Amino acid sequence: MGWPRGRWVRVHFDKLLTGILQRRYQRFLADVQLEDGRVVTAHCPNTGAMTGCAEPGARVWLSTSQVKTRKYPHTWELVETPAGMACVHSALANRVSREAFAGARVPGFESCDAIRSEVKYGQGSRADLLLEGPDGRVFVEVKSVTLYRDGGQGVFPDAVSERGRKHLRELQSVLGPDTRALLFFCVFHNGIERVSAAGDIDPAYREALAEAMAAGVEVLAWRATVSTRGITPAGALPFTLDPQP
Repeated sequence: MGWPRGRWVRVHFDKLLTGILQRRYQRFLADVQLEDGRVVTAHCPNTGAMTGCAEPGARVWLSTSQVKTRKYPHTWELVETPAGMACVHSALANRVSREAFAGARVPGFESCDAIRSEVKYGQGSRADLLLEGPDGRVFVEVKSVTLYRDGGQGVFPDAVSERGRKHLRELQSVLGPDTRALLFFCVFHNGIERVSAAGDIDPAYREALAEAMAAGVEVLAWRATVSTRGITPAGALPFTLDPQP
């Protein structure tokens, strides 16, 4: 199928620039002072609140596009937080998750031998991944987790997410005899050791997740090791609906 089954594949970074975050603003922009003293405006590829990952003064890493027509050639990729390095480029979670499944190393999904991305389903939605195999299909929604709390606790979402609730409803709608549905938390923060719903941030999301799980939607949390060289799928993490003391 074109992928190296049974081993991990890193999502590589080309040469990254490092600097100090000055500010994030208008959601998609960030000013960064580079090591040579220049201040550049970078694209911020994250729509969330980025709590704990967008503190002025934090060390950050930027990639540089070779597309000359881009208004902002730099993209903010990584940040060093007090609890560990994190990747703020949330779209990379889909690529990393695809590699995890392609390696046939995610328990319960080893028989899947074909993967498609951005597959239409539900009411105008697109599943991040569709896994197919002799046992049927699995629709997968991928969520990047970077919100760290004390003791290694990671939570999702980091802001009220109507879109996230819609995805849970869509996952429920596809369940059937030969069709599974999976919510896959891709953990993009090296300090996170377990994952739960952020019921204090979005109680409605927590309730929607509880309903989805009761209906048969599966949930997995998966660690990705983040470094300036790249991001590597690393293994499962514990998931509970609510944070554990």
